[in-house]
Amino acid sequence: MTIDVKYFGMIAEKIGCSEENLDIPISNDFNLRTFFESKYTVLKQSEYKIAVNHQFTDSVKESTEIFEIALLPPFAGG
Repeated sequence: MTIDVKYFGMIAEKIGCSEENLDIPISNDFNLRTFFESKYTVLKQSEYKIAVNHQFTDSVKESTEIFEIALLPPFAGG
């Protein structure tokens, strides 16, 4: 499944891009964190959250309709 993936802040800096279309072989209980850390080993040393369709999660099921995945570094706001 080809999915639009967006990277923000220090995550984008570490991997060298802010957006890409990836073919992700999603199966039942697919762990996105494992997938991205295999693709970009620098992420193993990073703190970040994964959002699928604007909802935080580390895993998805094959039946999940995915429009967008975002990797977000820690942030503070007010």
